[in-house]
Amino acid sequence: MKVEDIRKIAVVGAGDMGHGIAEVALLSGYKVAMSDIKQEFVDKGFDRIKESLSKFVEKQKITADAEKAMLSSMETFTDVGKAVKDVDFAIEAAPEILDLKKKVFADMDKSAPKHAILASNTSNMSITEIAAATGRPDKVVGM
Repeated sequence: MKVEDIRKIAVVGAGDMGHGIAEVALLSGYKVAMSDIKQEFVDKGFDRIKESLSKFVEKQKITADAEKAMLSSMETFTDVGKAVKDVDFAIEAAPEILDLKKKVFADMDKSAPKHAILASNTSNMSITEIAAATGRPDKVVGM
């Protein structure tokens, strides 16, 4: 897969890191699916993205039309399987708990297309160990 083949990105985790990653993906022109375990977490992350994009409009860094287009190209979910079902790249941004990350990767692996790359946002855990929870360790990366 080449970078230009990536059209849609999922971010699993809408907290401090996740919503920021989702926003950067939107600003880069990707369709985004963001998920978390509770609707309130998803809503909070989405609201933070809206606030940030609004500030970009105020500072004339993006247009109001661009903001509207970005927000309309984002979907939110509380089901990991639904969030990753049609993505090319999925990024896990869950808390730094190895067993939790392994479960998220197993869930992403079950539902993401076979070509999809699965990435972890971990800063200190073994990507090899996380990748072992999938049937595609050759498509798991750290970022």
